[in-house]
Amino acid sequence: MLRASISLALLTALIACDGPSKGEPQPPAPPTAAASDEAPAAVNPLLAEWNGPYGGVPDFDQMNLADVEEAAKEGMRLHLAELDAIASDPATPDLDNTIIAMERSGKALDRFWAYYGVMSSNLSTPEFREVQARLAPLFSEYRSTIIQNAALFARVKAVHDADAKSYGPAEKRLIKLRYDRFAREGATLQGDAKLRYAEIQRELAELYTRFGNNVLADEEGYVHYLKEEQLAGLPESFKASAANEAASRGHEGEYAVTNTRSSVDPFLTYADDRGLREKVWRTYYSRGDNGDEHDNNAIIAKILELRDERVALLGYDNYAQWRLEDRMAKTPERAMELMMTVWPAAVARVREEVRDMQKLAEKGVGRANRQKNFKIEAWDYRYYADKVRLAKYDLDSDEVKQYLQLDKLREAMFMVAGELFGFEFTPVAADAKVPVFHPDVRVWEVKDRSSGELVGLWYLDPFARPGKRSGAWATSYRGHTTIDGETPVLASNNSNFMKGAPGEPVLVSWDDAQTFFHEFGHALHSLSSNVDYPTLNGGVRDYTEFQSQLLERWLFTDKVIAKYLVHYRTGEPMPAALVAKIEEASTFNQGFATSEYLASALMDLKLHTADPKGLDPDAFERETLEQLGAPAEIVMRHRTPHFGHIFSGEGYSAGYYGYMWADVLTADAAEAFAESSGGFYDKTLAKALVEHLFAPRNSVDPADAFRAFRGRDPEVAALLRDRGFPVPGAAKRAAKRSR
Repeated sequence: MLRASISLALLTALIACDGPSKGEPQPPAPPTAAASDEAPAAVNPLLAEWNGPYGGVPDFDQMNLADVEEAAKEGMRLHLAELDAIASDPATPDLDNTIIAMERSGKALDRFWAYYGVMSSNLSTPEFREVQARLAPLFSEYRSTIIQNAALFARVKAVHDADAKSYGPAEKRLIKLRYDRFAREGATLQGDAKLRYAEIQRELAELYTRFGNNVLADEEGYVHYLKEEQLAGLPESFKASAANEAASRGHEGEYAVTNTRSSVDPFLTYADDRGLREKVWRTYYSRGDNGDEHDNNAIIAKILELRDERVALLGYDNYAQWRLEDRMAKTPERAMELMMTVWPAAVARVREEVRDMQKLAEKGVGRANRQKNFKIEAWDYRYYADKVRLAKYDLDSDEVKQYLQLDKLREAMFMVAGELFGFEFTPVAADAKVPVFHPDVRVWEVKDRSSGELVGLWYLDPFARPGKRSGAWATSYRGHTTIDGETPVLASNNSNFMKGAPGEPVLVSWDDAQTFFHEFGHALHSLSSNVDYPTLNGGVRDYTEFQSQLLERWLFTDKVIAKYLVHYRTGEPMPAALVAKIEEASTFNQGFATSEYLASALMDLKLHTADPKGLDPDAFERETLEQLGAPAEIVMRHRTPHFGHIFSGEGYSAGYYGYMWADVLTADAAEAFAESSGGFYDKTLAKALVEHLFAPRNSVDPADAFRAFRGRDPEVAALLRDRGFPVPGAAKRAAKRSR
């Protein structure tokens, strides 16, 4: 994600992610800090230089809502003044006085954005959302002012068009990315078209903010409070967390099911009461679609119209064509081809899964569900999938959960980071003066264990709370750069685990454990960066999920199992028999997982290639799913009215397919480790992993980076093998699992 400064990345979702089996969409996060600028005499706290250890750290404990608007306006003013100075430089444009000068600009605003991102995603309040709504059009105007600065673009273009023989590969890519961002965002437009482009940007910024806040309101506004007698089937760990959640909301003696995935998924998996499952399911999947003041359908229709009009000004046939031009897929047709290669196999697998469930239901499994002519519905899928897993593989997901302690998983991630990246994580001392924004947040110092040199800090905010967006994401408060001295990275992971009862460990599901590793992969991507320029800390959207999806594979390696997947009461490692069951069931329920994701990804691409005039989002969703032959028992992972990935910003818009593109890379790269002599801890491959796939960030074209690691282009067949789907016309080779 291209994050040189807020000027070029404002309001786009970045390394925070929500994979197809991950969490919820993420808000924009702070771009990498650049170098220095002049601060006003009476500096706003949100713009002030970061002091203290580790190259300076944010004063998160000093954040005040009253400072936000003033800081935003002053930060934008400072940055625009810096860019005007670059634009008016009488010297001939060159790399140093134009491109690198831009890399150095905007530091005060970058510091502001670190705070703003936390207040938006981790500590949101109704009062903050009012400020956010007022600022959205100002941010858009600021961004348009930069893109439409003709003198600045002329200098960028001059450097871009000049003979680049004297530049290194990183500098050439930096110049290209800077130029492309201007050109793709309307810098070449003239007259009325230029004015209209800026007006569209302002309108979209307001709509994105409204969309995201509507979803958050529906997540906060619906909580199901249950009595003890309504909890049949639910494990004790869930009951304890639900009781704790209810008590924190003033409902002592009751049990709270909140309207977030971390609460809804386990409820739908274990609750025997079918009526309650349906109620919780409907509440969750109708976020943004309730016909009230938080309904998003009209907003979606307007967003689609404006996006289409905007790219038409640039000469594109549709929004997806514009969006994918600088992605690995390059065209909507290539992205659609990949998805439709997998979709039929996924749907066929769903049919098999539903048949297995139906048989169990007809036998009376699920004691609250003995009904004549019983038919599996969407709110039954997780529940009966768990029953089938138990019947077919003797694998109890709640039994697995007893070996997945949050703290132990964190320690396992540190071990993997040490083995592969050479990083050492140490808790920051209490007297180290590293402020945090909530008591739940903890911070670790990260060092290179061979040299002892500081790499950066890692912040962890693990638990759900009111005002925190659902799901899981990663971000950086400061990225790696060397243009004015090497900067320690400030990386962050954020989750929404439910707190356990006091004194009890937090137990998580297998999916949540994978997500924890996944998001840590994003943090490692930031921490391992060796790029010189802030812009190169970004990435190409359908590539940046690959590294994190790959890191999930280390969760189930022997070294992790033996020491960290231990029973929360006995401390004994996961027994070999249970490990074998998990391996045997590794492709179980892939029909569901793949189809619910692909339904959303296909919908995204079809929405952005359709004619948006008069489009009714609800009707379009129903009709498209019918045309695709989507199984009735599967709902889109993110239904259109709450699909924040594509409608609360533009980070994943027309690009949600990118998770599957990254899945292909992941499956192929994982086979390389599985087939190596050293398995997943092979030293040579680990070195290549860091050197080619993590450290370069966006300083190397993604296709070239993958070829450097694998020696060839990726193969879709690897993904089909990985998911246990048929591989048409190809050898059905299965890589040896080497842990």
